[in-house]
Amino acid sequence: MNLKNDNKILRKSFEQSASYYQKARPDYPEELFDDLIHAANLHPGARLLEVGCATGKATLPLAKRGFKITSVELGADLATVARQNLVGMDVDIITGSFEDWQPETEKGFDLVFAATAWKWVDPEVRYRHGKPFVQADIWHFGTQITFFQTGGGDPFFREIQTVYYEIGEGKSVDNNEWPRPGGLHEQTYEIEKSGLFEIVHIRHFDWERVYHVNEYIKLLETFSGHILMEEWKRDKLYKEIRIRLNSRPEKSVRRHWGTVLHVALRKD
Repeated sequence: MNLKNDNKILRKSFEQSASYYQKARPDYPEELFDDLIHAANLHPGARLLEVGCATGKATLPLAKRGFKITSVELGADLATVARQNLVGMDVDIITGSFEDWQPETEKGFDLVFAATAWKWVDPEVRYRHGKPFVQADIWHFGTQITFFQTGGGDPFFREIQTVYYEIGEGKSVDNNEWPRPGGLHEQTYEIEKSGLFEIVHIRHFDWERVYHVNEYIKLLETFSGHILMEEWKRDKLYKEIRIRLNSRPEKSVRRHWGTVLHVALRKD
C-alpha cells in the first residue's frame, strides 16, 4: 500500500511534528482575519467552531479578537500543544474527528471554519456535517500552497527538483504546475455543488518568508509527504538542501505562500 495515497494515514501524520509545528509553519496575514470578520459580519463574543486546529495557527489570532471558539482536533498530541498555546483564551479543544463529533448542546455557532485541515475532512460529509452547527456562515482557507513567481521567485525550488527526482519524489517543472499569486485553486464549484452553501466572498492572499537552513528543514518536516518519506530519501534530500543553502552567502531561501479565503452563507 502506498501510504501517500491513503488520506486517513496522511491526515494523522502531522502528530509526528506536533512539538515544532507552531514555530515551523508560517503565520497567516493579519489582514486575512480582518477580511474574514468583515465579510462574515462577526462581532466579539461570537461563537466559532473550528475544524482541525492543529497547534492553533488560525485559532490564536481569532481568539485574541474576542471570539469564543470550539476546536475539534483529530491529533491528541497536536491538541495538547494547542491547549498550551491557547492558555487564557476562550477556547475549548476537543480531541476527535470532525466527521464523528456531535456538540453537547443544541446551541449553534455563528461560524464554522477550517484552515489547512479542510482538505483532510471526508469530502462526502464535510459540508453536510458542518451545516447543522452553523447559524449563518461557513468559511475556510484553501490549503497553503507555495508558488513560484516568474522572475521574482527563488530559483532554489526548481533547482532542488533534480534531487526529488533522484529519490523518486519529483513533480512536474512545467510552468503550469507552479501556482502564481491569484492563481490558486478556488473551491467555488465544490462548495456550491453541495447545495447547502452559497459563496459570498473570495479573496486571495500571498506573502513571503525567509528561512535559514535549519528552519527550512523543520518546515519540511511538518508536511505529510516528507513525514512519510522513506528515511534514506529524507537523509539524501536534507543533506543536499543543507549543502545548497549553506553555499549561499545568506544561507537561506525565500519561500512564497498563498491561500484563498472562502466565505459562504448557509442557503436556508
